[in-house]
Amino acid sequence: MDISTPVVKKDHSAKVSGQAKYVDDIVLEDMQYGKLVRSTVARAKIKGINIPELPEGYIIVDKDDIPGDNRVQIVQDDHPVFADGEVQFIGECILMVVGPDKDKVEEIAKEIEVDYDILEPVLDIEKSETAFFNYNYGKGDVEKAFKEADKVYTEEFETGYQEQAYLETQGLIGHYHGEKITVRGSMQCPYYVHGAVARTMGFEARRVQIIQDVTGGGFGGKEAFPSILACQVAVAAHKAKKPVKCVFDRREDMEFTSKRHPSKTKYKAALKDGKITAMEIEVLFNSGAYTTLSPVVLQRGLICANGVYDVPNLKVNGRAMKTNTTPTGAYRGFGAPQTFFAVEQLMNHIANDIGMEPLDFKMQNMVKQNDETSTGGRYHFPVPLKSMIEDVANRSDYYKKKEEYKNQTGRYRKGIGMSLVFHGAGFTGSGERDIIKAEAQLKKYKNGDVEILVSNTDIGQGLKTTFSKIVAKELNIPYEEVLINNPDTDRVPDSGPTVASRSLMVVGELLRRAAIKLRSQWVDGEEQVISENFVEPDFVIPFYIDKFQGDAYPTYAWGVQAVEIEVDSITGAHKVLDVWASFDVGTPIDLNIVVGQMEGGLMQGLGYAHMEQMNYNDKGRIRNNSLSDYIIPTAVDVPNLEVKMHVEEYPLGPYGAKGAGELPLVGGAGAYIAAVEDAVKSNIYHHPFSNEDTLKAIKEAK
Repeated sequence: MDISTPVVKKDHSAKVSGQAKYVDDIVLEDMQYGKLVRSTVARAKIKGINIPELPEGYIIVDKDDIPGDNRVQIVQDDHPVFADGEVQFIGECILMVVGPDKDKVEEIAKEIEVDYDILEPVLDIEKSETAFFNYNYGKGDVEKAFKEADKVYTEEFETGYQEQAYLETQGLIGHYHGEKITVRGSMQCPYYVHGAVARTMGFEARRVQIIQDVTGGGFGGKEAFPSILACQVAVAAHKAKKPVKCVFDRREDMEFTSKRHPSKTKYKAALKDGKITAMEIEVLFNSGAYTTLSPVVLQRGLICANGVYDVPNLKVNGRAMKTNTTPTGAYRGFGAPQTFFAVEQLMNHIANDIGMEPLDFKMQNMVKQNDETSTGGRYHFPVPLKSMIEDVANRSDYYKKKEEYKNQTGRYRKGIGMSLVFHGAGFTGSGERDIIKAEAQLKKYKNGDVEILVSNTDIGQGLKTTFSKIVAKELNIPYEEVLINNPDTDRVPDSGPTVASRSLMVVGELLRRAAIKLRSQWVDGEEQVISENFVEPDFVIPFYIDKFQGDAYPTYAWGVQAVEIEVDSITGAHKVLDVWASFDVGTPIDLNIVVGQMEGGLMQGLGYAHMEQMNYNDKGRIRNNSLSDYIIPTAVDVPNLEVKMHVEEYPLGPYGAKGAGELPLVGGAGAYIAAVEDAVKSNIYHHPFSNEDTLKAIKEAK
């Protein structure tokens, strides 16, 4: 059977039958419930806390109960488990109320009063004086290119929050038993959680067990944040000596957990003889009150800042700024959607200014195989953008529609736009080699069944299925005889996190190699364990983060998407008519799964561009904290999606596969906003772009 042929997903039956157990379905003996008491102000010193008399069996858990370090291990390790004398954002955790009755716990939490010495918060990234991280890199002679340019363009762009809005909210259970702490629940990265809990508890690694339960979506929101909640429930369980469950309600989850970084970017671009000869780029990301994953999100955003374009002279500066707002973190695309939107708009505006069709201008400037990357690496493998563009342009009648929509005067005005993107697969630079060091195992049982042992999690994207298909194919055994369970750190090695579009390309290839080895060593009736470890490819140009130089990624996935919309010039309402896309993620390991990923990512990108408005008030509190006032695309918003897969095999991925999951979200907003520009005949510099924004743009264009 061809590896791309769809099969029934491994977890399909359990989920559709309702048998799958999510964290809130799990009730352990003598279960206790936890409720976090959070700061109601954005920045303050804690003067005192008034706690009512507690009923028997109820306890308070705070910083004084932490046996180890009151800092969550993420990257910079500055996020406290519980507030220690001060708070830095509305929603920061001060303490946890724990007890046997959930309603009573919540009642007690509401009665707790915190006395603050309130300080002035910093809410605007441009007014912040604290940069958590500052990266600079470049190449060529930027100043010379600007001096010799035919024309120089300067533009600024802005993007807002984006909430992951996964179906299942954050939730974990801590259980202290026999001198060991177990944390289980909804998460993407069990070994991230393992390291964080071990540090907070002051325990040796062997005394910490992390189990991923069935997880109802993540999109990056369950990459780092569960480490924070895990430390809190672990400390609570240690003090209570009983299992403690903490599951967020929707408002709590949307208001206080990490989301996509808002951004402000400034571009200065030099044009000479129809080519972009230089760019000077400044990128600001709003990190919120703590660093969480900001350094690596910013790194990817900067690497993508010049888009798919060959810019010989480049100067890039990026800063992750501290504000007294909810800490931001991972979201599908990981910094790339912010900067790709900006550079795609910039290219559109320059093309329009010189009277050139934007798509033709982009093709005139885009990279090709063996060109140098922005960081001095190399595009080692084919860059299929030209053929993908031709495909999408033909299917969408792009050029014909662009001509038709030039002079519209009626109430309803149409527009079409296209964006070109890439997404580097795997951790940035030497991350896979030096930090992750992934290991994957196969365990063969005496009866011939084979179990996959990896720490990568299936959070709806189909890893259990694709991993099993790879192993079954190499061993030439039925797909049904390959076993894969949710990860338990007591049983599986650290194969790295489920992030960065790495799981299939990196860990899937380790499993393929392990299966080949097992096949050659197979002994009937014996139990066998086979391991494979990551080895960096020989062709990679070493990456140095201090210089921002080298191969940021071994290979790239590519995307081209076109969006056609209709705008009501009286109400400002948008209607997406059609979407066409071509994606190259290498060989699809399961075509249905991959196409579903592409369609879902596209819809998230469209929502990001238009309807997903999230803001905070002048006190620093997020205002859009429910699905009533934070609007995401639903089934009625889904247009005709025509997705085709272009295949350029990556020789070091399993059967030619590359990273897939993040790519389709990266370009959706750029294509959408380009289509709106085409309809309203006005340049756009921010998103989400509301109906009100549209009416204003139409008025200004007259």
